[in-house]
Amino acid sequence: MRVFRGLPNAESRAPCALTIGNFDGVHRGHQALLAHVRAAADARGLPVCVMTFEPHPREFFNPAGAPPRIAMLRDKLEALRTNGVDRVVVEHFNHTFASQPPDTFVENVIVNGLHARWVMIGDDFRYGAKRAGDFESLQEAGRKHGFEVEQMATVADLNGARISSSGVRASLVAGDLDAARLALGRPYVISGHVVHGQKLGRDLGFPTLNMPIAHKRPALAGIFVVRVHGLGPAPLPAVASLGLRPTVDDSGRVLLETFVLDWHGDAYGKLVRIEFLKKLRDEEKYVDLETLTAAIARDVTNARAYFAADVNSSGRDSGFATSATDRIR
Repeated sequence: MRVFRGLPNAESRAPCALTIGNFDGVHRGHQALLAHVRAAADARGLPVCVMTFEPHPREFFNPAGAPPRIAMLRDKLEALRTNGVDRVVVEHFNHTFASQPPDTFVENVIVNGLHARWVMIGDDFRYGAKRAGDFESLQEAGRKHGFEVEQMATVADLNGARISSSGVRASLVAGDLDAARLALGRPYVISGHVVHGQKLGRDLGFPTLNMPIAHKRPALAGIFVVRVHGLGPAPLPAVASLGLRPTVDDSGRVLLETFVLDWHGDAYGKLVRIEFLKKLRDEEKYVDLETLTAAIARDVTNARAYFAADVNSSGRDSGFATSATDRIR
């Protein structure tokens, strides 16, 4: 999959089947739309192109009131790749882009910028300044410029509820990882490179993998049972903190810190995926480091109990080390 920051240059432009949207989470509704685009593209001998935006338009227009992010850009791109997308255009959403009238947007982006021959949109799609463009106006533009336009209805779950980014976001904010997993069609993960931190966790006896979070308002926050992918042939059991670390940091920086159970190794610079399994509790601000250390110890105990119960109930090997002799070196 090729990723473009902004519209491709002239040499990289080629006819495509196009869909446009934020795709935050790439949930099952998005996946159904992408499958439809893939089928239409294959029938026409075209590659699939997705245009998405950074920042999210709602973050641009109302930074303080924008919804929390479901996915980091890296994870969104990976989800698009696994759903058959050939090209992704990450368009910088700014005042110039947002102020284009609908006709100008069609000409600059869809026709001249991406050479789209077939376009699929969702039933809530709007485009151009003040969201003035809609499905009917895009159909008319297609007849004028020579591209097909189709619209896909909302995808619902088995209970008839609409599958949406707002629904996934609400599940994550509530810490309901099972509901989020059903809507996403996969476990919720955050990936990134491990960076050096303050080494405070190591001083407290719980060395962590540190991953900075680019967005100040991720949808998920708290203390979690997780699995870590990317440190070996199998995922490793762990406990993670995602948030602001109020006891030791007042900078407002969001950090994902993961303590891998019974594992010792150098992970700096490695790309890992943290798979979230269960929320243990919310973040808290403690009066001192001793109280914080005791809370972390309880979290580790609860994580061990989760993995032990998982093995006993399913017979699957979770990767949990039961004794010092079982530790991965």
